[in-house]
Amino acid sequence: MAAVTLGPEGTYSHRAATAVANGDEIDFRQSVTAIVDAVAGGEYDRGVIPIENSIEGSVTESLDALAEYDVAVVREIVTPIKHALLAQGPEFDTVASHSQALAQCRSYLEREYPDASLEAVASTAQSVEFARDDPSIAGIAHPDNGGDGIEVLAEDIQDQDSNATRFFALAPAEERSKGGGKSSLVVYPNANYPGLLLELLQPFANRDINLTRVESRPSGQRLGDYVFHVDIEAGLYESRTKEAIEDLEELAEKGWVRRLGSYDTEHVVG
Repeated sequence: MAAVTLGPEGTYSHRAATAVANGDEIDFRQSVTAIVDAVAGGEYDRGVIPIENSIEGSVTESLDALAEYDVAVVREIVTPIKHALLAQGPEFDTVASHSQALAQCRSYLEREYPDASLEAVASTAQSVEFARDDPSIAGIAHPDNGGDGIEVLAEDIQDQDSNATRFFALAPAEERSKGGGKSSLVVYPNANYPGLLLELLQPFANRDINLTRVESRPSGQRLGDYVFHVDIEAGLYESRTKEAIEDLEELAEKGWVRRLGSYDTEHVVG
C-alpha cells in the first residue's frame, strides 16, 4: 500500500515506514503536518509519523496535527535509534541534524565538539545530504546513510543506549479500529477549573485502565486553554473503555473527545 513519511530516503521515519508499506511505494514529505494532511485527504493509504522519543519526549508537531486532522491510528511501531556522526572527513565546523537528534546526542557533542555550531534541519537524512555537499558540515543519522563520499566518524553517539522512538501508522478516519491492546484519544474539554485534569483521568482509574501517556498541548484558542492527549492500555471495543469515554464526553460536553483508534505495538529492529 502507498505510504508517506518524513524524507528524504534514509530517515528513521523511513525505516519505520518499511514495516508498514510491505515493499510497496514510500513517498516523502518535509513535515509531519503535510503527512497527516495527505492521509486525512485520502492521498495515501498510510502515513508514518514520530510520536515520542525515550530521551526527548513527545514530538509536539505530531500531537498538534493529530488534534487538527481526523485520521486513524492503526499501528504503533517502536524502533531503536542508533545515531552516527557522518561527514566527508574529520574537519568540520557545523553539526546538522533534526532537532531531536541533536538533543539526543547533546552530551557527546558538548564533550567531543564543543566549538561546533549546531544546525537543526528537516530530518536526519537531510543532514547527510548537506554533509555530502559541504565538507564543513557533519550530519547525525543512522550509520547506513554513509557512503558516496561520506564517512562514519563515530557510531552510537546517542546519550543513552536505550534510545528508542515510537511511531504511529496513520490511516484515513474510516479505517479506525476498536480492536487492539492500546488506544489513543484526544480530549478538548474547552474548560479550565481546579481539579479538571483529575476529573478527566478519574473515569479510567475507576475502571482499572492503565494510562501510558498523558500530555497537554495549547489549543490555540486562548492562553491557558489545552488539548489533552491520552494513551491507554485497553481497546475501544472493551466495555470498560466505552464506559470511561462516556464519562469523559460528559465532562467535555463544551468541547470534544476524538477516538484516534485502537492498535497493537510492533518492535522493529533498526
